[in-house]
Amino acid sequence: MNDVFDAQRCELGEGALWHPERGELIWFDIVNDRMLRRKDGETKVHHFGDHVSAGGWIDHTHVLVAERSGLWRVDLDTDKRELIAPLQLAPHLRTNDGRADPWGGFWIGTMGKRAERDAGSIRRYHRGEMRELRQAVTIPNAICFDPEREIAYFADTRLQKVWRQRLGSADGWPVGEPELYLDLRGEKLNPDGAVLDSAGNFWNAQWGAGRVACYDPSGKFIGAELFPAGQLSCPAFGGADFDTLFVTSAMQDMNAGEREAEPCSGMTFSRRLSIKGVAEPRVVLS
Repeated sequence: MNDVFDAQRCELGEGALWHPERGELIWFDIVNDRMLRRKDGETKVHHFGDHVSAGGWIDHTHVLVAERSGLWRVDLDTDKRELIAPLQLAPHLRTNDGRADPWGGFWIGTMGKRAERDAGSIRRYHRGEMRELRQAVTIPNAICFDPEREIAYFADTRLQKVWRQRLGSADGWPVGEPELYLDLRGEKLNPDGAVLDSAGNFWNAQWGAGRVACYDPSGKFIGAELFPAGQLSCPAFGGADFDTLFVTSAMQDMNAGEREAEPCSGMTFSRRLSIKGVAEPRVVLS
């Protein structure tokens, strides 16, 4: 089990984020309302009053956390919290995948707690403004950014498709309509969280397949890293040289027998690779 980074089993691990200034990994256990972070072999847990799913780093001390109620600034040292932007979600909705963009904004997906069809959306918060970018999404995932090409990626896991969206160079708001990047229906693959490496390749955790697959900017499959959990959910690059791939996983909807047969399900993994990622951009609040 050399690939196990943290052996705590999350019911629904998500939102892997490497904090480049603190040198620690942050991730979430959505349905257990927890944010976890680990450095130097020690894991610390922050408990919330509702589902939390994703975050972005603001500075050395603070992160922006997407909770069902809204986007919160959280002090990692004191656990002090401040509501930055309410999300005003209906009771049957929660947040899911999200990531900071290169313009200092933060994208967050929402969805039904039971993955109700077309109940979710993708929104962007940027310097005090919240806009809904896409409606009628069932399971929003794979939100990540290519700053050199001014492109955002996103998926609807239910549809087994990933799109890319052109962004304005000045402020990062979408320009025009998205175009299809990957159609994984033929392979029966379910795109979950994603991140780009330093060459612009797209690394996608594929729920149910036990792998993080890599595709070049044109959508050509390059290869995949396999891990000992079927329900992989969100990758991140980190480590001192950004050559470590981290990935969260989940036990959600697995019965007792399945959980016993897959003892690493819900754990968080790491693996050194020959390629490198890049630091996540910081969230700029004003």
